[in-house]
Amino acid sequence: MSVDPMTYEAQFFGFTPQTCMLRIYIAFQDYLFEVMQAVEHVILKKLEDIPGCEISPVQIRKCTEKFLGFMKGRFDNLFGKMEQLFLQLILRIPPNILLPEDKPQEVHPCTEEEFHLLQKEIEQLQEKYKTELCAKQALLAELEEQKIVQAKLKQTLALFDELENAGRDHGTSDFRESLVFLVQNSRKLQTIRDNVEQEGKRMKIS
Repeated sequence: MSVDPMTYEAQFFGFTPQTCMLRIYIAFQDYLFEVMQAVEHVILKKLEDIPGCEISPVQIRKCTEKFLGFMKGRFDNLFGKMEQLFLQLILRIPPNILLPEDKPQEVHPCTEEEFHLLQKEIEQLQEKYKTELCAKQALLAELEEQKIVQAKLKQTLALFDELENAGRDHGTSDFRESLVFLVQNSRKLQTIRDNVEQEGKRMKIS
């Protein structure tokens, strides 16, 4: 098999020429093996019809394997020449031919140095894209945090509105007065709770 990767041909065919030749070689080998099996089967059937035949199936198998080895050697020799012919004259794209997707190279040719510069520019653009993508993700994460903070702020404002409404219901329109009123009521409730707990303990003791 050829060691030339023939990548340009693979771009055109969708497979490497070496792979094509390998499949042809395997197909020929399989066909040759099947033919020899069929020939051996026919010979054995003919021998069964000959009375007093001293040739055994083992001898037939040895002869078949020997002939198969001879045919395989001849085939390998011929296939090597055929492979060389196919890879050089049939499955090879001439060096002066460009594939349709490479036609722009004729209109905009570039030197090796320019090609390397383009590659470097592409790498820089890729790095810049990755950086901007990371920054975008960071901004999205910050935006989510701001949404959470905004939701909590709305809850806090709603609580203040409820406190202010509660203060108005009790005759205090100022928010500070409402807050003082709430603290006083809270202390009263705490005192009542402490008294209830103490009374419960006394009842248990008694």
